Amino acid sequence: MGNYKLGEAEMKFAEIIWEREPLTSSELVKVCESKMNWKKSTTYTVLKKMCEKGIFQNENAVVSAKMSREEFYGVQSRKYVEDVFSGSLPRFLTAFCNGRKLSAEEVGEMEKWIDEYREDYLEGGMKG
Repeated sequence: MGNYKLGEAEMKFAEIIWEREPLTSSELVKVCESKMNWKKSTTYTVLKKMCEKGIFQNENAVVSAKMSREEFYGVQSRKYVEDVFSGSLPRFLTAFCNGRKLSAEEVGEMEKWIDEYREDYLEGGMKG
């Protein structure tokens, strides 16, 4: 798993790109100047750093995502569960749901996810 830990400013920067991609690097500079009060050099420095992390790419002066917002947050979530709950999803869910009443819709979504996972596991896991 890559090092995708981002600070607050980097997260805001990432959201700007995800909301507008693809965009030219000059458009990104203008947006960052307006929304974040950044100079051109700051925008390019942060963009380079984020490209090195494999989150975005800047090809022919066009900036786009290599990793979608959903993929990024998925990686962040898995890393959190690994770090805090020793990778145990049941321990995470117990802590998350403790003292919180789940709606019938939430329970149904979780049951559906578990059933789909079970089917995929039985189909793929038993063969391999």
